[in-house]
Amino acid sequence: MRKHYLDNIRWITVVIVVVYHVLYMYNGEGILGGLGKITVLPIQHYDVLMYFVYPWFMPVLFLVSGISSKLYLEHHTEKEFIHSRTNKLLVPSTIGLFVFYFVQGYVSMSLGNGFVELAAANVPKPVIFLIMVASGSGVLWFVHLLWIYSMLLVLFRKIEKGNLFKYTSEISMWMIPLFFFPVWGAAQILNTPIVSVYRFGLYFVFYFLGYYVFSQDKVMEQLKKYSLLLICGGVALCVIFSVLYFYIYKGMNYADQPANRSALYAACAYFGSLAMLSGMAKYGDCCNAFTRWMSKKSFGLYVFHYLGISSVALFIAKPALLPAWANYCISLIAGFVFGYGLYEIISRIPFFRWAVLGIQKEKKHV
Repeated sequence: MRKHYLDNIRWITVVIVVVYHVLYMYNGEGILGGLGKITVLPIQHYDVLMYFVYPWFMPVLFLVSGISSKLYLEHHTEKEFIHSRTNKLLVPSTIGLFVFYFVQGYVSMSLGNGFVELAAANVPKPVIFLIMVASGSGVLWFVHLLWIYSMLLVLFRKIEKGNLFKYTSEISMWMIPLFFFPVWGAAQILNTPIVSVYRFGLYFVFYFLGYYVFSQDKVMEQLKKYSLLLICGGVALCVIFSVLYFYIYKGMNYADQPANRSALYAACAYFGSLAMLSGMAKYGDCCNAFTRWMSKKSFGLYVFHYLGISSVALFIAKPALLPAWANYCISLIAGFVFGYGLYEIISRIPFFRWAVLGIQKEKKHV
């Protein structure tokens, strides 16, 4: 039986990511990566939403990915798993950069005046081109890490030979909060110094917790019993984090140290993820035409939405052609239009659907 709540977590979280990136593009806290503040407001109070969702919305996707890997490997071989993940994840994030995603690199570099600065520094044009291609990776950092973790999982399975499940299947509810400590510890290691989204240690723990712990039906049944408590606890922690770092610490960067190494951040990441996981398992394990459509298109929305948002920022918001509120609205609409529109177009073009989206041509069976 398909676990519909996992599909629903994916598409709901991706929608949250789209809203987050609109706020991030025009944030008033000086967090680099977007266009920056375009309003005259002394404080953009709605920016606090970024602080509320950032600690947990990517960890929960890695958690769900770990669970999904377990479900996939129950009915497929490791060879099929490697082939599937390589086509779906590695191909778009490598070959796809040269086929399509370099367009995102052009928009991002133009937004930050990167071409002007590199030309002024006499950087050779071939090097500038490669920098532009690399800049196109954008949201694909999630895809990069997920492929690496998938390959490490195959290796780890060969070493432990399934013995670890003998212990994780007996986990009781009182033990679940204890996993906060490895999450907090992992948040301190393997963090890239400049591109802060590549947190190899933190997301590795979430992926493997998903595979070995929260893929267990017994564990999930216990989580569902305490879902209201977990939801209340997760929301409370994220509210405290938001108030502390947005208001008290005057908009401190939530995505970099010391904020993203703190115990409070790790608690928001872990218990916020459990709140989403347990809540959807209990109340969102359903399916209809709308949820099926959203789930099917969620990958396209994820990989293409930022191109729509950043394009509006470059061509409309940067030259101040429209009022700030209009830029926010158009950016949000463009995120969905580009996400769904480009997916519908590219998924129908031979070679491009494989190189950009990892969609292989289906074999016809007699």
